[in-house]
Amino acid sequence: MNQAVSENIDAIAAATGTPALTIAGLQAWYGESHILHGVDLKVNRGEVVTLLGRNGAGRTTTMRAIMGLTGRRTGSIRIGERETIDLPTHKIAHCGIGYCPEERGIFSSLSCEENLILPPMVGASKDAMSLDEIYEMFPNLKERRMSQGTRLSGGEQQMLAVARVLRTGANLLLLDEISEGLAPVIVQALARMILMLKQRGYTVVMVEQNFRFAAPLADRFYVMEHGRIVEHFGASELESKMPVLHDLLGV
Repeated sequence: MNQAVSENIDAIAAATGTPALTIAGLQAWYGESHILHGVDLKVNRGEVVTLLGRNGAGRTTTMRAIMGLTGRRTGSIRIGERETIDLPTHKIAHCGIGYCPEERGIFSSLSCEENLILPPMVGASKDAMSLDEIYEMFPNLKERRMSQGTRLSGGEQQMLAVARVLRTGANLLLLDEISEGLAPVIVQALARMILMLKQRGYTVVMVEQNFRFAAPLADRFYVMEHGRIVEHFGASELESKMPVLHDLLGV
């Protein structure tokens, strides 16, 4: 990351207090494969930040590295003021961070409501959504609350995966490709959810291939290529950055 970008991020962080997430010089490996090559980024409290990039750019690996789900990691990952680079995954989660992976991980033998009740508390209880709040946000889940996980549609399973994270009390949410392969009406419901979470003060980091879904939601964007951050800009700069994004992403 160039000096001007770093100074801009630091200025934002200074104005908003301790960032929710600060990553510096992050390197990560899967076995002998070196995937991340010095990732630097900051996410301020209450922001929605989107990681853009082509498949294989390192976006999901960045999310997994934050959670301690890759192989070896070096560098620094701070959640609030706490350094987590050497912590195991279960202790990272208890820093108030929730991860919704692309594969969703719904327990097929449990009902929709049992899936919601199952997760342990990892954040502050004041941040945990009640079942009533979840059902108000996702009416489909209320209607299907007694249905088995295998009987839910793809869109309902995605809603359930996100809702399950919200039940844990996590206030820093990592959402990986939550709109992928879903009907437009479900994608619109997920967009409304993200805006509602932002209004409630949640911090959201999204990996998204669906640029049209991510663009109106994010406060800031990072673009990854070959395991590095190659661009960073705010929502107000999006229009002027479209030629660059076209070259990097083909959007």
